[in-house]
Amino acid sequence: MHNTNFQDDFMLDSEHSKELFAYYGLAVYYGQALEQQLVNLILLTKMSQGKVVTEEELEELYERKMSSSLGQLIHEARHHFTFSEEETSSLNELWQQRNRIVHHYFKERIHETFSPEGRTRMIKELHDFKERAQELELILQQYISAWIAALGLKDESAAAWAALERMHAARFQERGPDEES
Repeated sequence: MHNTNFQDDFMLDSEHSKELFAYYGLAVYYGQALEQQLVNLILLTKMSQGKVVTEEELEELYERKMSSSLGQLIHEARHHFTFSEEETSSLNELWQQRNRIVHHYFKERIHETFSPEGRTRMIKELHDFKERAQELELILQQYISAWIAALGLKDESAAAWAALERMHAARFQERGPDEES
């Protein structure tokens, strides 16, 4: 009987740990989704300025921007696009929090993973980050959609943008969501 209790306690801890890691994954995913929307915003800016027209130019710029850090993307996007004060504040806060999550989270919080209370606090923090990043990512997505409609991209630019979307979707399918960087 005593073994059964130990196994039950271990399963509860194990399931709770899985939940923590799932929220960690969601937080990282939405941080990357935010990066993707910033890249899209930068690409669209370049296209609207006539600096990128062909599919090849767009693909080259896309590759360069996808290797940029979130901080670099935020700074460049702010240079070309005017965000509200609240959006700017959110971008900066999410950038700092994303860096802590990706680079230091478990190193700084390892002791909290050993208790249900600690894991619960971590899950809440990761959930809150995910919600805020997802909300801002959707706002950026709406800006991009509205901007595309307002610009009435020329045929060649519109074709380049469509090709870029197909390329991104194909890469995601080839690599799978677990390999997305």
